[in-house]
Amino acid sequence: MILDEIVAHKEDELRQRRVAVPISTLEARVKAQSAPISFVAALREGRPALIAEIKRASPSRGEIVERLDPVKLALIYAEHGANAISVLTDEHFFRGSLADLEAVKQALSNARWEIPVLRKDFILSHYQLLEARAAGADAVLLIASILSDTLFSSLLAETQWLGMTALVEVHTEEELARVLAHHPRVIGINRRDLRDFHINPDIFAHLRPLIPPDSLVVAESGIHSRLDVVKLHRMGADAVLVGEALVGANDVGAKVAELCEGGGK
Repeated sequence: MILDEIVAHKEDELRQRRVAVPISTLEARVKAQSAPISFVAALREGRPALIAEIKRASPSRGEIVERLDPVKLALIYAEHGANAISVLTDEHFFRGSLADLEAVKQALSNARWEIPVLRKDFILSHYQLLEARAAGADAVLLIASILSDTLFSSLLAETQWLGMTALVEVHTEEELARVLAHHPRVIGINRRDLRDFHINPDIFAHLRPLIPPDSLVVAESGIHSRLDVVKLHRMGADAVLVGEALVGANDVGAKVAELCEGGGK
């Protein structure tokens, strides 16, 4: 399975990164960061909110756009109404980096945009949470399918301790039941099965009624148009996360505005 390959590579990668950058260095960088922007508050601003993603490539599509400029893209997203920005930081499979996230965060700050930034990666350890906060992330993705109950509980608590918000991703009823025991504030329903990267368009409608009203719900993957957004909102999506449809658009700003059903903030 693709997911197994990604996780195995991530574990090897982490062993190397821990040697290259010790935890003490990350902890010092974390202390130097300003307080995180509230991801939850940002998602409550939209109807539904748009999490616009910066994504260079994927295992299923390969390179999406040549010479992607993450800073330019982030500023277009902000100017046309995105409520939050997701930055893919996996290097091997998605060709992203923490440097992309740092550059985006700095550019938004310089432009005085109070928009939270999500680190989207395959988080397996406390070390990656420190990396995320040290780079300026306001939120991180936690994928239920790659985490044991014990590890998920620990990472969720550590995310909150660092002042960030976890977007907790599920794809099955069993995964949802596991995470609900921990009362996450934001739950993402990924319509893409990470085992084979195929889209299941019905999974959101199946899982959404099982989530209590005190959690915000994000619809992920396979979202291409305003019609898709409207349908998911009617099914109970508080937010949508869109990447490929934005990155590959001829007019990114117009596409953001279409998905937001409006213009800039």
